[in-house]
Amino acid sequence: MKFLFYLLPMIAGVAMSIQSGINAQLRVAIQHPLLAAFISFIGGTLALGILLLFSKQPFPGMTVYSGIEWYKFIGGFLGAFIVFVALISVQEIGASNMFVLIVAGQLLTAVMMDHFGILGMRTNPISIQKMLGILLVIAGAWLVNRK
Repeated sequence: MKFLFYLLPMIAGVAMSIQSGINAQLRVAIQHPLLAAFISFIGGTLALGILLLFSKQPFPGMTVYSGIEWYKFIGGFLGAFIVFVALISVQEIGASNMFVLIVAGQLLTAVMMDHFGILGMRTNPISIQKMLGILLVIAGAWLVNRK
C-alpha cells in the first residue's frame, strides 16, 4: 500500500504536464489566459463536487470554519496562481523548461519547510546530501533551460 503513495505523486506529475499543455491550447483557442484558467478550475470544481456527492464522509458543522486561521483557506488561490503561471509560461519557454523550474522551486521550498517545520511539517534537518541534491536539481534546471 505504501507503494501507492510513491506512485500517485508520479502520476500527478504526469497529469500536471498534460494539464499545462491542454490549458495552453485552450488559451490559444480562446485568446484569453485568465478565462482559460477559470475554465480549467470550473472543470476541477465540478469533478470535486461529483466526488463530494459520492463521499460517505460527513461535512463538519459551520462552527468549525470560524475557528480556522485565514491562511488555511488560500490553497485554491495558490492553485489558481500556479495554473495561470503555467498556462502563460508553457507557450513561451516550453513544458520541460517550465516544469524543471517549478520542481526546483518546489524542492527549495519543501526542504526549507521540512527543516524549520513550517506549516506543521515534521522537522527534518537539511543535510549535506540534501544540499547536494538541491544543487544538482538547480544545475539540471540550468542545463535544461540553457539554449
